Amino acid sequence: MSKDTKIRIFKPGQIEQIAKILGDTKFRLTGTEIGRFLAETRIMDTDPAITKWKRLFNAFVTAHNERQSDNHVLSFISKALEPARFVGNTGYFNSILNEINVILSFQGLEYRDDGKFHVIDKSNSLTEAQRRAENLKSGIKDRNLHPELLNYCCEELLSDNYFHAVFEATKGVGEIIRQKSKLDKDGADLVDKVFSGDSPILKINDYITETEKSEQKGFSNLLKGLFGTFRNPLAHEPRKSWDMSKEDALDLFSLASYILRRVDRI
Repeated sequence: MSKDTKIRIFKPGQIEQIAKILGDTKFRLTGTEIGRFLAETRIMDTDPAITKWKRLFNAFVTAHNERQSDNHVLSFISKALEPARFVGNTGYFNSILNEINVILSFQGLEYRDDGKFHVIDKSNSLTEAQRRAENLKSGIKDRNLHPELLNYCCEELLSDNYFHAVFEATKGVGEIIRQKSKLDKDGADLVDKVFSGDSPILKINDYITETEKSEQKGFSNLLKGLFGTFRNPLAHEPRKSWDMSKEDALDLFSLASYILRRVDRI
């Protein structure tokens, strides 16, 4: 976690939502794992025989009342969402991450796929996030952008600002390329393996003439630029350093839309 000694006190409703997310059957956290993670984070397992989410809620609240700090909740989240546990299932991991980060954003925190908590600007209301989502959806429809991009306009991704939606859309582009190529790579490495070389795995054209080969190379460089600009730096910098307007988000979505439409035709 970043250097931040602030003591955070989650509200009861926030603790309840965290418990429901981690205790949901779709999360597939076993009863044994819950017991182990509670023990490792020194949280008393007060009610091991009840429903998973209620078991977590009771344990979290009891620890909260004793310590007047929610560092124990954060420690449990980091155990349950350890990135190594989700190798080969990044899409599912990101969906759970998004749900958790909506709650964490009210405390000025975000848990990322580097396995660390990062300090961000606090979210003040879901109403603001919902308004952003509707505005972004409207802009995407007005520009006739790729419909896949609507998946990144939910209020969960916009609880802080527009950048998170662009960040997730960029990851979504990578996931679609992985599905088409059957390769488990990411970023520039994925682009090089899929679109470069004498016989690329995926070709955006017939790849015969020098003009076609030049177009393929340009497309490859475009993808590298997208990943390099909005994937790698954002994994290491606080969100507050990457404030983004709706107009900038739509421009970046336009680039992602172009890429997605070209990949669709392969």
